[in-house]
Amino acid sequence: MYATPSRLPLPNRTRIVEVLNLSLADGTDLYTQAKAAHWNLKGPHFASLHSLFDGVASAVLGFNDEIAERAVALGGRATGTLRQAAKGSRIPELTDSVRDLELARHLADRVDGYLEGLRAARRTAEEAGDDDTVDLLTGVATEMEKQGWFLRATLEG
Repeated sequence: MYATPSRLPLPNRTRIVEVLNLSLADGTDLYTQAKAAHWNLKGPHFASLHSLFDGVASAVLGFNDEIAERAVALGGRATGTLRQAAKGSRIPELTDSVRDLELARHLADRVDGYLEGLRAARRTAEEAGDDDTVDLLTGVATEMEKQGWFLRATLEG
């Protein structure tokens, strides 16, 4: 761990950086899966889902940057390469399906998995007394819940 202006004890910062890097791995994986869904999509709902999938990818990409920078601000290292993400991601691999609504359902499930990891990381930050990381992860979860809702709303009716 590197020197940092954080007043959190080293063991707390170390644990928070670990869970942030898990969230970064999940987010990097989710980003690539959303882009793959965006690129390979087929079916009558192509036009609406194509931009929706790209919106999920764009949202999570921005949050990956914020999560990585928070890990470094706490004195850690952001482990955000694709190889590192592949080793650390808890998100299941996206199906080979390219069918529009089926793919939307699978992507929504991956967003749900990402949210589970974010919430676990937020609990760790709460227990460690890191209000700033809690705030960051709350904002990420709020936006990603909205992205998940967009996906699920397309499946209703």
